[in-house]
Amino acid sequence: MSPRRIVMDEVLCHFSKLEDPRSTVNRKHPLASVIVIAILGVLAGASGPTGIATWAAIHADALRKLVPLPNGVPRKDVFRRLFCALKPGIFQACFSEWIETLREAASEATGEDRPVLAVDGKTLRRSHDRLNGLKALHTVSVWASEYGLSLAQVATPETGNEITAIPEVLAQVELKEAIVTIDAIGTQREIAEQIVASGGDYVLALKDNQGKLKENVIEYVTQQFDNDLADGQVRRVVMKSRGHGREETREVFQFAAPAELTSSEDWRGLATIGFVKLTTVRAGKTTEQVRYFISSLPLGVKTFARAIRSHWRIENSCHCVLDVTYREDKSRTRERSARENFAWLYRFTLSLLKQHPSKHSLAMKRRACGWSIEFLT
Repeated sequence: MSPRRIVMDEVLCHFSKLEDPRSTVNRKHPLASVIVIAILGVLAGASGPTGIATWAAIHADALRKLVPLPNGVPRKDVFRRLFCALKPGIFQACFSEWIETLREAASEATGEDRPVLAVDGKTLRRSHDRLNGLKALHTVSVWASEYGLSLAQVATPETGNEITAIPEVLAQVELKEAIVTIDAIGTQREIAEQIVASGGDYVLALKDNQGKLKENVIEYVTQQFDNDLADGQVRRVVMKSRGHGREETREVFQFAAPAELTSSEDWRGLATIGFVKLTTVRAGKTTEQVRYFISSLPLGVKTFARAIRSHWRIENSCHCVLDVTYREDKSRTRERSARENFAWLYRFTLSLLKQHPSKHSLAMKRRACGWSIEFLT
């Protein structure tokens, strides 16, 4: 896939119907132009209003050729006021068509039409304001692991938790034919119902928050091994990897869910259960870890194993990159809407960087965006 130069009209159109939340008094800069400059600035390495405005001032001549700027390049206060005023949900909704286009292109490029959509939360640890009683921002997002795309984001209520945010963020995403993976906090009957009703499948982790169900799964698996897996309703695959000073062996087992679990109306679509035994050797020391799962996927251990392995890409390919490359965890943006809007801009621009076919690192691509308008477009 070759990089394609983007015509700015293709970007500006996504914000043409967005209602401008700014005061009409002294409004000098077109809303769409301000947003597009913010996207370009974040791609180029800026992390807030001051950085965006500074970058824009340096590249003012080039920006005048890209977007309408009847009164010159906006100053930092323009960006600050706008992102404080924009409602995060409405702002993110403007990106839906753009993201869908990226998703279709990524599906064609990868040949993967059943993407794994990993759902997980992340806290911006320094975004709190104790003096004013503002807790650190915690968001739940959906990451298309094979595509390298952030599809949606929802902030958790300050009085709530991820369980209340997961159904909301899933409702923003097309789930048909997708495989949704969630850590144990999202192993809830209502969430499984929502995924299946939307045409998707789920692979949900089991921990002590689903104590009885986990106990039943472990008991059934133990019985199967005691019986030497004689009934034949089991699949197994072994995957090995080496890197970063360690060797890992993953044994993945998948079983047809027993009648006592599938007969329950509580877990819609439940078809299989399974577990992963991870053996890690590092510096001559061996450790083992076992994790259990329930799933609506039919027997097919390679797909089951892919879903489990792909889930962790949201941590390695998204959250870790946001902290290391974007320094998101160091952000001190404290206004509620602004910090959520910038969290979304970070995820969206990360998705754009991942679509570029260059073999350079994401950090190098971001630097190149700052160095070259040609590369940026």
